[in-house]
Amino acid sequence: MSDTFRTLRSLRRALRQVADAYGLSLEVRARLVLSISGVAGHELRAGRTVRLGSACQPGSKEQPTLLSISLVSPASRSPLPLAGLPLAAQAVCDTTATWHVPVPEGAEPPPGACTPRVVRESETEELEQELRASLARVDAFAAEHRVLKHELAETNSGVLALYIQLEERDEQLRQAHGRMLQEMENALRPPPLAVDGLELAVHYEPANTHDPTGGDLYDWFHLPDGTVHITVVDALGHGITSTRSALNVTHAVRTLALDGHPLTAIVKRADEILMPLDSGLLATVLLARLNPATGELRLANGSHPPALLVRSDGRADFLNVRGRGIGYPLAGSDKVLQTRMEPGDLLVLYTDGLTESRRDPIEGEARLIDSARKRSRDPTASLPGAIAGDMRTVVLHPDDTLALVVRMGRSGN
Repeated sequence: MSDTFRTLRSLRRALRQVADAYGLSLEVRARLVLSISGVAGHELRAGRTVRLGSACQPGSKEQPTLLSISLVSPASRSPLPLAGLPLAAQAVCDTTATWHVPVPEGAEPPPGACTPRVVRESETEELEQELRASLARVDAFAAEHRVLKHELAETNSGVLALYIQLEERDEQLRQAHGRMLQEMENALRPPPLAVDGLELAVHYEPANTHDPTGGDLYDWFHLPDGTVHITVVDALGHGITSTRSALNVTHAVRTLALDGHPLTAIVKRADEILMPLDSGLLATVLLARLNPATGELRLANGSHPPALLVRSDGRADFLNVRGRGIGYPLAGSDKVLQTRMEPGDLLVLYTDGLTESRRDPIEGEARLIDSARKRSRDPTASLPGAIAGDMRTVVLHPDDTLALVVRMGRSGN
């Protein structure tokens, strides 16, 4: 087919005849008519005639039969306007555009046939046909959208429920993990000793509640001469690795102490034993020995915060001993400090997480003195936790925290 047209009406009628002859759907017909009419209308309004041609390209098993419809505007002075059409066109040249439309299987007419299969209706009726087909397609899309929206809502609900279940399961696993670690931690932390004339208590608080083990450990035990030995260790790091390091230190110190090594030599000797086994170990350590009968107190220190001694009359002093911790250069305590605890006196041993929660150790030490004085007459069992609560009202530097107290029994107790 090849015809020349001067009006859109005749052009549209010819297009519909071709579309019907090849059994194109109403939707495809509407898109084809709108697209070609849009391009042809631009040319016809400019006073130029257009030609319409069609041809059928036979298909194969892999490719469908194609209906090619060409629009030619011989007198056009510029490329045909093909942008934004309902049915895309291929520009053959500035004056020619071609549309390729798949022909439904079994719908090809005999060669040369281009007459409609039905009696032609008025253009208004034809437009209504195309409009109804388009509306039906829109309704089908809307129905499909509603179904998909419903399925998506159900999927989202299922995903949300699964996410909640996974969160609950994850929390259960975290709690179980925490309980397991806490049980292990408790097994590593000996309960307070029962000592005539002394009251002992301890409080430990991890930097992370889901990771209750840490490098802050303590140990206390009786020596053969009746004195009480206390070790406080702060190994570098957090979690199980630092717990292992701190545990190695407490075991080494206990072995050396029970073997009769003098207090002044234990830090250095522990460093000599442990460093070949763990060259990355870095730990501060404070050693205290107290004779419950006489109140004689001796302290050795390896880079650890000083012990605080609060007298029964409210006087408070830090018992400073110079020294370097295990893993530090020239490890060991420079000397052993000796003093005496009187009835009612309170000794506070701790790790730096207690005084450095606000990143200022000097300010932390001042607050520790205030808290210990204020609470010096509190029950011993709750005293370390109460002091830790006072010290950690503001935490700018989370760290494992250990607070240990020893109270000398008052006369008559």
